[in-house]
Amino acid sequence: MSHQNQAKTKSIIEQTILQHLNGRQSLLVAFSGGVDSTVLLQALVNLRQKSQNLQLRAIYIHHGLSKNADSWAEHCQQQCNIWQIPLIIEKVKLDRAAGNIEEQAREARYQAIYRHLKSDELLCTAQHLDDQCETFFLALKRGSGPAGLSAMPLENGQHLRPLLTISRQEIEQYANQHQLTWIEDESNQDDHYDRNFLRLKVLPTLNQRWPHFSQMVARSAELCQQQEALIHELLSSEFKQIIGNAKQLNIQPLRDYSDYKRNAILRMWFKEQHIGMPSQKQLSLIWQTVIQAKEDANPQFILHNRQIRRYQNQLYLLPLYQDIEQQILPWDLNTSLSLPDNLGILQSNYQTKLTCRLPQKEETVSVRFHAQGQFQIVQRKGSRSIKKLWQEHHIPPWQRTRIPLIYYNEQLISAVGVFVTEQGKGSQISFNLKQIV
Repeated sequence: MSHQNQAKTKSIIEQTILQHLNGRQSLLVAFSGGVDSTVLLQALVNLRQKSQNLQLRAIYIHHGLSKNADSWAEHCQQQCNIWQIPLIIEKVKLDRAAGNIEEQAREARYQAIYRHLKSDELLCTAQHLDDQCETFFLALKRGSGPAGLSAMPLENGQHLRPLLTISRQEIEQYANQHQLTWIEDESNQDDHYDRNFLRLKVLPTLNQRWPHFSQMVARSAELCQQQEALIHELLSSEFKQIIGNAKQLNIQPLRDYSDYKRNAILRMWFKEQHIGMPSQKQLSLIWQTVIQAKEDANPQFILHNRQIRRYQNQLYLLPLYQDIEQQILPWDLNTSLSLPDNLGILQSNYQTKLTCRLPQKEETVSVRFHAQGQFQIVQRKGSRSIKKLWQEHHIPPWQRTRIPLIYYNEQLISAVGVFVTEQGKGSQISFNLKQIV
């Protein structure tokens, strides 16, 4: 390559990054030690030296999938020391038995990165033009619509991909010109993985036949992004009208929409809550098994480690909760009690409206999450089943085994924040559940 072409490649990469930064200066760079992220980080170091007031940090995610992962982390640390960039090394755990290790690694990687991303920082990752082409093909393989075929946006919230218009060839040229050293992940040569199969077996043939194929695919992805943006713009007003404060969806308007419009609204709902797009088949199942279920049913649909539930004509997207229904926690009332599954911290002696009597000497106090039978609550005549009490207080089914129940011996005294039974009637103590922030 001529010196002129070398200089042009350097200039294109650094100018492209600078243009996409658009004046933003605090950056967290995802640094794997591979050629792509090495070029990105080195180009940012160059820009910092050229009086661009950049504040750089890097993060290496240690997946533990390769026997070389420790040496890769050490390489990244040494390189960051040379460039005078603080490096975070974060280990994540993956379950090989759970399948789809690629998707697991991706989700774990971004969860770890976002834990470290500061509110004023921009996350920079090194995906490039060829990655975009591979992502488009993977979406095509899944039968995705415009949302999936949009592939990766150049910028999404705090996440910027400044090399997205730069080809792998240009990146490798830049790395060689600067005599950079990088690691080679041996798994990149394993065409068992779908992305590697495309990279090694499919796209080289297509690009040989049509040299600008990757650019054209990127153009198609961009057009799909524009179409998705237009759909969002046209439906945004109606979407805001049917979404509640807890980000639940009002089901009734969905019943009046066409299938196309309803599915578009549902996809907007999933996107706003940062969950992967369901397939067409999954959308159909959500409609049939959850939304269209009988009125007295308690339907549930699992999607990407979240659960979709229906209650009082509203649709909720919730975490997968642990089963804590049978747990019994002794409590001395004098100290705070940490509840399981991030429910919060239970405290006594807070001045709330729901007050109880103190336990007698022979009574032991415990916290439980399950009750059965009939109960009479204060200021109400007659007894009611626990199911009826939950219904009267509009407690959704999934919350009914997550509300701490105060027992004195085997007697239910209070459902914290909901009711007090006649057996707990008094004004000496109250209970407060403090949420963990």
